[in-house]
Amino acid sequence: MTSPHARRPIVAANWKMNTGPDDGAELARSVAAQDLPFAQVDVVLCPPATGVAAVAAAVRSTPVAVGAQHVFWEASGAYTGEISVPMLAGLATYAIAGHSERRQLFGETDLDVQRKTLAILSGGLTPIVAVGESLDQRDAGETLGVLRSQVRRVFEALTPAETAACVIAYEPVWAIGTGRNATPEQAQEAIGWIRDIVAATHGQPAANQIRVQYGGSVSPENCEELLSREGIDGALVGGASLDAAKFAAIVRAAAP
Repeated sequence: MTSPHARRPIVAANWKMNTGPDDGAELARSVAAQDLPFAQVDVVLCPPATGVAAVAAAVRSTPVAVGAQHVFWEASGAYTGEISVPMLAGLATYAIAGHSERRQLFGETDLDVQRKTLAILSGGLTPIVAVGESLDQRDAGETLGVLRSQVRRVFEALTPAETAACVIAYEPVWAIGTGRNATPEQAQEAIGWIRDIVAATHGQPAANQIRVQYGGSVSPENCEELLSREGIDGALVGGASLDAAKFAAIVRAAAP
């Protein structure tokens, strides 16, 4: 059984709709050149689709990994504008599924996130499955119910071993891009609930092994207090990840 202390922290940069191939590659090289605790923390950069190849080339000889922000669940076909997991072969090793912006702006459902997660796994990549409640849901005391619904819908289709190999990003919707992050206590409580839901679905060993990171206005100013909490296995970083020095500070804070 994996103890909480044995889980390797993971810090992923979600650049969202920022950077093209050239400036993305430059930012990636800058991140890789920082004094980072690569021996202790997994570092992942998720550029826009147009920059995945350039970023992958820029960090190929470094410990930095590359992830996709979005994939479709079919391997190929008449799906104009979509990107499949096989198309990322040799470029990415991670892919995000279920980010709240995809859910809110593009109507992605829990079933869509499940399909994407299965496709990511079948393609040999590691899913970063994002879950989280809105402000109205938190204020109504519905956080646990929302997390239970989102987590169960995705992971009920996976085996315990597949589940253990995934990453979950707890991203309260009200904290994304707002400058208002969850308190360390709120983040730790919600992540504890997520791990309990995984345990109820697939058993305690899977719950002990799966990595659960926090995302939502993570910054150099708040990262140490957040990432020092037991059970928080790193961060999914938005705006701060567009600055190599700021992102490096967050990576360092995640080191055991």
